[in-house]
Amino acid sequence: MKKILQDLSFSELENLILSLGEKKFRAKQLYDGLMLGKKISDINVSKELRTRLLDEYEDEPVKIIKTLTSSDGTEKYLFSLADGNVIEGVFMQYSYGNTQCVSTQVGCRMGCKFCASTLGGLVRNLSSGEILCEVLAVNALHGGTASKRAVTNIVLMGSGEPLDNYDEVIKFLKNVSAEGGINISPRNISLSTCGIVPKIYDLADEGLPVNLTISLHSPDDEGRARTMPIAKKYSVAEILKACGYYFEKTGRRYIFEYSLIAGENCEKEHAEKLIKLLKGKPCHVNLIRLNEVEERNLKTVTDKQAYQFLGMLEKGGLSATIRRSMGNDIGGACGQLRAGYIKGENI
Repeated sequence: MKKILQDLSFSELENLILSLGEKKFRAKQLYDGLMLGKKISDINVSKELRTRLLDEYEDEPVKIIKTLTSSDGTEKYLFSLADGNVIEGVFMQYSYGNTQCVSTQVGCRMGCKFCASTLGGLVRNLSSGEILCEVLAVNALHGGTASKRAVTNIVLMGSGEPLDNYDEVIKFLKNVSAEGGINISPRNISLSTCGIVPKIYDLADEGLPVNLTISLHSPDDEGRARTMPIAKKYSVAEILKACGYYFEKTGRRYIFEYSLIAGENCEKEHAEKLIKLLKGKPCHVNLIRLNEVEERNLKTVTDKQAYQFLGMLEKGGLSATIRRSMGNDIGGACGQLRAGYIKGENI
């Protein structure tokens, strides 16, 4: 597999162009073309420079090979990578803008029982440029440019655990928010993690005020460990302490994702524990009606049960909402599209 030009920041690209004996302005030509989602072979530079670049760099590191469209307008993509691996992403339209969920790994090793991403384990990490190419490809598909973006918000939760690919994710965050590029503000980016505590502290110190979202799914360690192996390493108390540090450093409240699983975490006792755990903290609880995964035996709740649980949290003084279900008819859960493709299903 060749190198990926989109891994480079603009200044790194300038240095590369100068090292090749080219004029500095060629870097801007290349960078502008890449930010439009173009292949190297389609960018208007000299044939000689194009040939030299293509000898070392992938022409199209990430390519959309399948698009599924939901009845609610949500789009789900299957991307192919230059090494033959596949990943997935989702594009959702809201009143405030368009959000894209991106993958940060091929597969995942976290083993959460409600997620399809982890079924085949971790294959490899994505590079910062591959993650960026997901955004550039979807932005271009919807007619967006660097100055008039079709993708306005990003969520790092498509497949994989972002903090398990820390260095490349941080580089992606810096490059995707860089002025002169696609320039999506860190405040419009959410990073969803299962709770790798040391990396939460590292993220807080990066000076990138992204929205930190924690997959909680239970108010206590015992319940969490039944569906999330990471809970055996980091306790809820440790996660809360790290979240407090994140708020102290960034001034950004943190969000807890809480998938409602029938018979597991959505009774009155769970609501009471959650209220006791979180009341008074600068956080929000995002309740999710579980997207059922065929290979798992976990079941979702009814709408009535979901709103009853929400009512208990609100009555107890917590800020909470139920996330709008989108894309259920096209395999809305993380990893479902990729898992179906790998199994050879007709998708």
